[in-house]
Amino acid sequence: MRKSWSKTLHQLFTRDKIPTVRSREMEDPLSQTNISSDSTLNIEQIKITFGDSADLKTGELYLELEADCKIGFAYLEQMVHRTLFQDIMNGLTAKSAEFIEGIETGFYELPDLMKNVLQTFGEVITISDYKEVCYRILSGETVLFVENYPQVLSVNTSSEEQRSVEEPMTQSVVRGPRDGFTESIGTNISLIRKRIKSPNLWLESMTIGRVTQTTVSIMYIHGIANDKIVNEVRQRLARIDIDGILESGNIEELIQDETFTPFPTVYNTERPDVISAGLLEGRVAILVDGTPFVLEAPVLFTQFFQSAEDYYQRAEFATLIRILRYMCFFISLMAPSFYIAMTTFHQELVPSSLLFNLAAQREGIPFPAFVEALLMEVTFEILREAGVRLPKTVGQAVSIVGALVIGQGAVDAGLVSPAMVIVVAITAIANFVIPAFSMGIPIRIIRFILMIFAATFGLFGITVGLIAMVQHLCSLRSFGVPYMSPMAPFVLADQKDTILRLPQWGLFSRPRFISQRNIIRENNAPTAKPSRK
Repeated sequence: MRKSWSKTLHQLFTRDKIPTVRSREMEDPLSQTNISSDSTLNIEQIKITFGDSADLKTGELYLELEADCKIGFAYLEQMVHRTLFQDIMNGLTAKSAEFIEGIETGFYELPDLMKNVLQTFGEVITISDYKEVCYRILSGETVLFVENYPQVLSVNTSSEEQRSVEEPMTQSVVRGPRDGFTESIGTNISLIRKRIKSPNLWLESMTIGRVTQTTVSIMYIHGIANDKIVNEVRQRLARIDIDGILESGNIEELIQDETFTPFPTVYNTERPDVISAGLLEGRVAILVDGTPFVLEAPVLFTQFFQSAEDYYQRAEFATLIRILRYMCFFISLMAPSFYIAMTTFHQELVPSSLLFNLAAQREGIPFPAFVEALLMEVTFEILREAGVRLPKTVGQAVSIVGALVIGQGAVDAGLVSPAMVIVVAITAIANFVIPAFSMGIPIRIIRFILMIFAATFGLFGITVGLIAMVQHLCSLRSFGVPYMSPMAPFVLADQKDTILRLPQWGLFSRPRFISQRNIIRENNAPTAKPSRK
C-alpha cells in the first residue's frame, strides 16, 4: 500500500511532458571544447567561457629563452592570493637560465621544468581537459598555458576567507570538546583526522552539482565499516543529478531511504567528536563543502536521544539523563492531547478536587479544549519561529516577553484557562530537552495529529495514533539498517548503550546492525578495588 502511494505521488510530481534529461557530457558545452597549443587562443576561449567577467584576470608572460616563450595565465582576482601569484610570476622569470639548460640537455620539456619550480609555491597538477581547467579557475587556482604545448599547469593559489573553528551553536555540552565544524571541508576533514590518527580512515571525494560543482566527501574506517553500507552510500551519491548543492540538507533529502516520513533517517551534527565516535562504530560520514553540518549514516532512533556528553560523564548520570529525555519525548508528544482527552471524554479518570478546579478555570472559556490547545500551540510555534528569525540581541527577549504577555493576556481575556497555559509551557520545555533538533521537528508535527485524534476519539484515538507511529517507526530503515534496532528487532547485547549506558568497560562491542566486522573494540575489565593493608 505504501509503495503504491509513493508511486502515485511520484507520477504526480513527475514532469512527463518534459523530454528525458540527457547525460551531463551531452548537455555541457565545456566538454566539447579542447585545449589548444596556442596560449593566446586558450586565453580568448577562457574569456568567452567566463563572459569576460570583471574579476577574471588574464595575461601573458614572456620568458627570456633562446626562442622567446610565451606563457598565458588566468585566474579569478577575488579568489587568489595576490602575493603568492606575484611570487610565482617572479619565480618563473628568475629561473629562465635553468629552463634553457634543462631544454638543451634534451631530457626535459618546458612544462616539466616549470612544474618543478612551481611545486615550491603550492600543489601543481597537469590538466588536459578544458572542463577541468575551468573548474580549477573557479576553485581559486591559477592556470598557466604554455606556448606550443597542449597541456595546462594549475597552481593552487587560492585564498579563501573562512570562519575560524568555534564552539558549535547546536548540541552544546557542559563537559567535552569546544571545537566545531566550519564551512571549509578541508578544515572539517582535519578536525576528524586530528581525533582518529589511523591510516585506515579512508576518504573519497566527488563533485556533485552541474553548476555549483560542490565537493562532497565520504569518510569511513576501513576494516570497521560495513562494505555494503559504504557501497550503498557511494552509489546513492553517484546517482544524484542536480544543478546545485548548497547545503548538506540537499544531500540528506536525496539519499534518505524514505521520503514521506517526518522522522530523519540521516543524522547531522556540528561536533567532530560525535562524527569520530560514529566512525569508530562503523558508520559513514558525509562531508559537504560550504556547510558546518556533517551527515552520518546509518542512524538509529535511539541515537537522537544520545548526547556527546553522555560518554564524558559517569554512566549512572548519563543513564538518568537518558531516561529523562525519553520521558520528555512522551510529554512533548502527548501532553496537549492527553489534556484534551481527559477534559473532554474521560472526566471520571480525573480526581474530583482537580476536576473541580479545572471546571472552575474553564468556566466562561468560549472554546472547547481542542480549540483552546490548538490556539496556544500555534501561538507558541509563531513565537518560536519569531525568536529564531529576529536578531540575537532582541530575539530572546521578544520570545520570552511575548510568551509571558500573550499567555497572561489570554488568561485575563478569558480565551484560555491557566491549566492550558501550563500544559503548553511544559510541552515546549520538554521538547527542548531532546539533544537533536532534527528529532524535535517530527514531535511537533505528530503532536498536532494526536491532538486531533484525542479531540475525536479520546484516549482510544491517542492509542491508535501511537500504535500507527510505532508501526511506522518499525518499518523505517536507514541504509538498510532497521531504524528501531536494537529494540525492534531486539538485540540483547546492544542494550548496553540505548536507554541505559553501561560504564566504559561495558561498551566492549560495536552495534551488531551497524558493523559486522571487528566487533570487539575494547578489552577492559572493571576497575579492581585496591587491597587494604
